[in-house]
Amino acid sequence: MYPFTDIKKESIASLGESGLIRALRRWLGKSSPRTPFGIGDDCAVLPTQTGRGLLTVDPVIYGEHFDDTVSPRSAGAKLFKRNLSDIAAMGGTPRAAVVALAFERRVKIEWLSEFYRGLAENSRNYNVPLVGGDVAQLPTGIVATLTLFGESTGRRILTRVGAKPGDAIYVTGTLGGSRRRHHWSFSPRLHEGAWLAQQNEVRSMMDVSDGLAKDIHALVPAKACPALIAEWIPVSRDALHASRTSGRPALAHALSDGEDYELLFTLAKSASASSFESRWRQAFPRLKLSKVGQIVSSSAFQKESNRFVDLNTYRGFEHLVESKSPVARSRSAPTAKKSQAGKKA
Repeated sequence: MYPFTDIKKESIASLGESGLIRALRRWLGKSSPRTPFGIGDDCAVLPTQTGRGLLTVDPVIYGEHFDDTVSPRSAGAKLFKRNLSDIAAMGGTPRAAVVALAFERRVKIEWLSEFYRGLAENSRNYNVPLVGGDVAQLPTGIVATLTLFGESTGRRILTRVGAKPGDAIYVTGTLGGSRRRHHWSFSPRLHEGAWLAQQNEVRSMMDVSDGLAKDIHALVPAKACPALIAEWIPVSRDALHASRTSGRPALAHALSDGEDYELLFTLAKSASASSFESRWRQAFPRLKLSKVGQIVSSSAFQKESNRFVDLNTYRGFEHLVESKSPVARSRSAPTAKKSQAGKKA
């Protein structure tokens, strides 16, 4: 069966990423567990003899996640670290990885050598051995995929499920403008994620990869809304720089650019926010923590909607949906330039 079509309603473009995930659940049926330990979280959760294992997989694709402006070492680092960020988002510890690389025959040996050196450097830095993998040929392009195995660091694994109306919404670090370099130079929040998993008042967590405006909805329970306060959102210096170039507000970049790889989590309504924030500062004095809003009931949101960020105005990155303009598709990684003959990667 020919796998492609130019008729949009017959293609996955008509579904978008969220629609495709719903379809995958339907197609898989009972073979896939229900959330929180099935499709829908940052990692799959597996039983092990010592506790619960975590399994995640993510690629980097030439032209989508990196281009000629990113060194091959940095592309390898990004592949490793974006998977580490998934483990961090569940409060886990990474243990081992395998990498599969598919590329066309024209890829330079020098480029591939440096890419693998980037993988090796991060393997050493995070004490996560690369224990295997695969190499295959593509007609065109480069696709590298890393599968990472980890384990829970304690008795609890944080998932995206568990928040309730009244819970506070927090995010680590600053957001937006990752196109400058952050999308490959970030630090996965492994220690912070493990610490958060040990705090009973933290109800749910994920990492920010597609933009706060999109990702926050994954933490919000049914019949509730995220009430974000614009002044509380930690806008990065890179977002301010991006704003001067794009003409769009820095807040729009902070909400929509994606690939921040910061931790987004909810704190129980019954918790003492001041006590929690004090403990955070003691544990991580150099990393900013910001309360950005609260989860409220749908009726409460409607009564005071003018106080909150209108998330219908902003859009994070949606896989598989064709953007109508460069502004709508504000993905962090730049579009790949066509390689020039003799030009170094």
